[in-house]
Amino acid sequence: MLHHKLIAGETPGTYRVTDLVTDDDLLTIAQAVARQKLAKGTALTDKYLAQQALQGLLQTRDREVFAALFLDNQHRILAYEELFLGTLSAATVYPRDVVKRALHHNAAALILVHNHPSGYPEPSRADIEITLRLQNALALVDIRILDHLVVGTEGVVSLAERGNL
Repeated sequence: MLHHKLIAGETPGTYRVTDLVTDDDLLTIAQAVARQKLAKGTALTDKYLAQQALQGLLQTRDREVFAALFLDNQHRILAYEELFLGTLSAATVYPRDVVKRALHHNAAALILVHNHPSGYPEPSRADIEITLRLQNALALVDIRILDHLVVGTEGVVSLAERGNL
């Protein structure tokens, strides 16, 4: 069940509200919908839906969270994991641990994502540098990074679209 104040609508992916819904209820519902969209076995056929789901999961976090979507060679989701929890303005990322988790899931590709608690999703120089370090480390074991997304309440920035991959 998605939420006790919702019932499924007649059309798949639609819901009816059964009671008054608070702001907190809406956030809980949005995160539940995002988790459903990132369920194991789901094929990522639309990058914007993936971006919206990841933004829904991370945009309201008050500390930086660095996460990864582990994908098979058909770009189906194997797992979503929040790998590192940081401070208000930074998260320490260890490439060795990312490689270990990717190998654990037998991933062929990854989409990396982290949030900026400030809400402003502009990537920092450190964001670009860690992306390149991870890309080099994962390439040694034939795992590709498809994208690194920076999310905030003000939007999502794709490092791939910016040419930083």
